[in-house]
Amino acid sequence: MAYNLGRGLCSALRFRVSASAAPVEEKLSRAAMSHQTGIQATAEVKNIFAKARNGDYRLIKVVIENEQLVLGGTKPAAKKWDQEWDSYVLPLLQDDMPSYLLYRLDTTNNQGYEWIFLAWSPDHSPVRQKMLYAATRATLKKEFGGGHIKEEIFGTAKDDVSLNGYKRYLISQAAPLPLTAAEEELRQIKLNEVQTDIHVDTKQQTLQGVAFPMQRDAMQALEQFRDRRLNYVQLEIDFPNESIKLSSTAPTELRDLPKRIPKDAARYHFFLYKHTHEGDYLESTVFIYSMPGYKCSIRERMLYSSCKNPLIDTVEKNLHIEVAKKLEIDNGDELTSDYLYEEVHPKQHAHKQAFAKPKGPTGKRGGRRITRPPGDGDDD
Repeated sequence: MAYNLGRGLCSALRFRVSASAAPVEEKLSRAAMSHQTGIQATAEVKNIFAKARNGDYRLIKVVIENEQLVLGGTKPAAKKWDQEWDSYVLPLLQDDMPSYLLYRLDTTNNQGYEWIFLAWSPDHSPVRQKMLYAATRATLKKEFGGGHIKEEIFGTAKDDVSLNGYKRYLISQAAPLPLTAAEEELRQIKLNEVQTDIHVDTKQQTLQGVAFPMQRDAMQALEQFRDRRLNYVQLEIDFPNESIKLSSTAPTELRDLPKRIPKDAARYHFFLYKHTHEGDYLESTVFIYSMPGYKCSIRERMLYSSCKNPLIDTVEKNLHIEVAKKLEIDNGDELTSDYLYEEVHPKQHAHKQAFAKPKGPTGKRGGRRITRPPGDGDDD
């Protein structure tokens, strides 16, 4: 069961694209798919949207057919909004095909009636349809008018978009955030602190960092990666010249990524992770630092560890490549679809665990001590 929890628990709601579906994903990763699909609403849908703002309908279903947004059905308003939700919404959901549902509430804002936008994308629907609907979502909201939409819910199971699912969503919206801004800032500071202990088995930064320059071909490859002309760049340290050179730019899908990790040498990897999250199609840059344990010399381990942070700083500040996630691994087998998704979109917890006051010492504690200020009792 998964439903959109909004802030704290948003990652509980998602569908995952398995590695077995990678051939289909490859066809969908064209440039036109990364932002908008070019799909537009038919005249009938636009006409229904215009009437809906006046309260003529309780529910509108829209589907994609023949590369157009077409009307999938409507329902009139006869009772209160919560009395009609399940009887109107659930029968219109197909178990193997995504769709969009717009459900009208009885409340209004300065633009008219308020609506709930339900993005239905069942787990068993074809991957191509999931990606198509995810990429067209913004177009539908623009056609309808974003100011009329009060809430947006993404669901993969019927319970997610039922009335109870909507109520759970409202509860989650009212829940406190996992961390305050100050707490999150403090956590990031602690994560970025430079470790002062030096150990050959550590993967953290142990020195201030060695900023080896990048060779021209490595810089050019990263520029092409930034411009989406490459989806994978592998770099290595050129020890004799004390610089970072290009190792590989082989086209790489998620299923190919484990094979790109050398088993006997350290490497830096930049991978364009294409996936969907909460119904949105995303392309996230993942930086991977691979170090295969004791198969590398101590010098190699220390230099790769020390060069890592200066390299990332150069990529982010000079090349303006936003790194969504930084990973450190020792084996390419770790890079599964589920692992990468969990790392890029980690689960959050709505409530922090309450602080438990430590118990006092056990056993006999001795007699109670009485203290008094200096000078008391000196007259005796």
